[in-house]
Amino acid sequence: MGNPVKPRLVPLALPLLLAACVGKPDAPVAADPVAEAPAREKEPDENVEKDPLLSEAKIAHVVVPEAFITPATPAENVDSPASWRAPDGTRWLIATAKDTHRLVVYDGSTGKQLRTVSGPGSELGQMQRPNGIAVIDDLVLVVERDNRRVQVFQLPDFTPLLVFGADDLKQPYGLWVRPQKDAYEVIVSDNYMSPQNEDLPPPLAELGQRFKRYHLQRTEGGWKATLAGTLGDTGEAGAIRIAESVFGDAANDRLLLAEEDVAVGTRLREYGLDGTYRGRDIGADLFKAQAEGMALAQCADGTGYWIATDQFKDRSVFHVFDRTTLAYKGAFAGNRTANTDGVWLDQSADARFPQGAFYAVDDDQAVAAFDWRDIAKALSLPECRAE
Repeated sequence: MGNPVKPRLVPLALPLLLAACVGKPDAPVAADPVAEAPAREKEPDENVEKDPLLSEAKIAHVVVPEAFITPATPAENVDSPASWRAPDGTRWLIATAKDTHRLVVYDGSTGKQLRTVSGPGSELGQMQRPNGIAVIDDLVLVVERDNRRVQVFQLPDFTPLLVFGADDLKQPYGLWVRPQKDAYEVIVSDNYMSPQNEDLPPPLAELGQRFKRYHLQRTEGGWKATLAGTLGDTGEAGAIRIAESVFGDAANDRLLLAEEDVAVGTRLREYGLDGTYRGRDIGADLFKAQAEGMALAQCADGTGYWIATDQFKDRSVFHVFDRTTLAYKGAFAGNRTANTDGVWLDQSADARFPQGAFYAVDDDQAVAAFDWRDIAKALSLPECRAE
């Protein structure tokens, strides 16, 4: 979502509030003196009369202190994070920066900024308003809203390999990637709006292509991506009016799509991997601000947890659901992490995060890290050894 709200409101003490964890994040990294953020255009999901505040919402949650928050860089307009383990074992945290049209790379264990990648333009290796990001194997896939495409980089050098989707995508935002035999499937959300009013979604009958499905594979000459189909329900119950976040669970034949349109009720909708609406919504009575970024904890025994963002302006809430049954397990918030767009869960272990780290964008200008052990303890979740 849009312009950051600077004040950090103190949460109210609520009768239903669960016992909060206590603690302090690691010593903050010194802020990089970046110019203040310019006035920004509103996103399609920002058409609300009043910014939603957790301090007024009375949502039961525990407080999990952030392990660290990266330096605040308002001019970047940070949107979404992803992470990767470098050959030397270093955890890289990679975030999209919409206003500077680049990627910002941090040390995923400390929050220290390491480098930036790319810059504005439409050539291979350049970007225009990067939004969603995903890392799989040694590939980074980035959605560029204003170039209407997805770009693929190869790690560790961020070598640009190819761009795809410009012939099909109109206003892409998020993506989910899963491995297939000798290839990858990439599902991209496409938040095209009404031709008559770009602030409103199109009629239901025109929402059948809300998500594009691509087949990405290595070829003898490099890489190739082909459009494999589109998906999107056009019924009153199952359509996605405002589309950004998408995430899947192949083991359970499930796609969760965030409906961000507060006018019809923000929530998660359950689809099958075939793109069919299952007739089931998750969190319709839980999300009070706006459903946003999602992540999936996948445990070795087949269990696990969905984490889904409720995007309050003063502090974001992260709702947790059972992986298989989608039963509600509770919610947590950080001490200050707010206005979160994208999130990412890295279940790999290192000395700093032995059971992995959960990353969440903070107020369009930084990325917060949470130790999974702190989340699990606060919500009394059984141990989850990664698959």
